[in-house]
Amino acid sequence: MIRLKGEINPAVLLAYLQDIEARFGRERSVPNASRTLDLDIIDVNGVIRATPDPVLPHPRAHLRAFVLRPLLDVAPGWRHPTLRQSVATLLAELPPQPIQLWYEETA
Repeated sequence: MIRLKGEINPAVLLAYLQDIEARFGRERSVPNASRTLDLDIIDVNGVIRATPDPVLPHPRAHLRAFVLRPLLDVAPGWRHPTLRQSVATLLAELPPQPIQLWYEETA
């Protein structure tokens, strides 16, 4: 997970991310198919947008421990723009979900 700072149109950012995915061989066959690389936008400065792509905030981010746990590391004060809950609260309210952290935590 990365956190960026600055101003960008969400659709432009999505196009950049999809270009990176394509360069690394991602194919878009069917929705939710397995993929080797999946770059998503979780939030852009608290913008709420239903259409056009990307939908913001990401419509399923609050349901996924594999999104919320790293988000807690890079943006511990983040609050979901529509649910108005902190990332820590959202993570605590999830049913158990096994996730594996692929990075080393440093002190």
